[in-house]
Amino acid sequence: MTQQSQRYQELSREEQVLQRIEKARARKAKLKEERITLSHGSGGKATQTLIEAVFLEAFSNPLLAPLEDGAVLDALGGRLAFTTDSYVVSPLFFPGGDIGDLAVNGTVNDLAVSGARPLWLSAGFILEEGFPVADLERIVGSMAAAAERAGVQVVTGDTKVVQRGKADGCYVNTAGVGVIEREGELGVALARPGDAVIVSGPIGEHGITVMLARGELDIESEVTSDTAPLNGLVERLLDACPGVRGLRDATRGGVATICNEVARAAGVAVVVDEEAVPVGRDVRGACELLGIDPLYVACEGRLVAVVDGDQVDAAMAALRSHPLGEGAAVIGRVRDDPPGLVLLKTSFGGTRIVDLLVGDPLPRIC
Repeated sequence: MTQQSQRYQELSREEQVLQRIEKARARKAKLKEERITLSHGSGGKATQTLIEAVFLEAFSNPLLAPLEDGAVLDALGGRLAFTTDSYVVSPLFFPGGDIGDLAVNGTVNDLAVSGARPLWLSAGFILEEGFPVADLERIVGSMAAAAERAGVQVVTGDTKVVQRGKADGCYVNTAGVGVIEREGELGVALARPGDAVIVSGPIGEHGITVMLARGELDIESEVTSDTAPLNGLVERLLDACPGVRGLRDATRGGVATICNEVARAAGVAVVVDEEAVPVGRDVRGACELLGIDPLYVACEGRLVAVVDGDQVDAAMAALRSHPLGEGAAVIGRVRDDPPGLVLLKTSFGGTRIVDLLVGDPLPRIC
């Protein structure tokens, strides 16, 4: 037996598991599949592998490397944030929103959590032959109303039409530009042991709403999507709390994925208290019926903030003073060990690892 093997056997079972996880994560990403699957769009492990093995490999540069929700650019004597996103939600219309306001809010939110004041958006449409003009007008009208609420303008765009059966009604792409007017940096890689992890309100409402709106399940619920522009909420938080380390909006993959991104980027542990996570009754009930952990369910109007532990009270007061932050809660803390992992303190008194999902329990929710 080699000395290395002997040392490995002397480790506790828990330490052996952690060591194997660390080794697996240290390996260079490699895409094993020969064809794209729905899992590659889930926001979980498959998405991460696709991004690292294909896109980062091809486009690698310092502006892209942080993999934040938007790129921060030095331009014209100041700083700009630039982001893009595509929307393929099914169905196109759902309680609380539609693909139109979802596209505007999503891009506004990506700019906001980058620390920017959103200003201008583009809008690109891929339309299927035969798509009803009335539905398109409804979507565009929803986008216009959402842009007005967020204080942004749609200033450029593009339209393509494909043959019947070659798309699914309507897909939307939006890109956005905003100006960063504050000093300092924001990024989840700046998280430090002792920081608090805050979520701005009840989670999972958007993902469950879309799933139920498909009509595939005989479940009645009054839950509606949480889609909303977060730029006003972010501005209030940053005004009141200079100790904000980083912000993310919890879309695909939910809060669990954001916590994993924090842990990996900063080389820290994130310890989440299950009982502290705000989950509405209808969302919790639907998740139990579907066998889904609400931590992985998408939001479209909720943010996750990593804040200096000494400034939690100021951050919470700022969030709760805004209509979109009334349900804010401290859900966990950043620790130094075990680095790169998210741990959940369960309501039963145990602890388990919260990893990135491999599959996609709720495809096409945005």
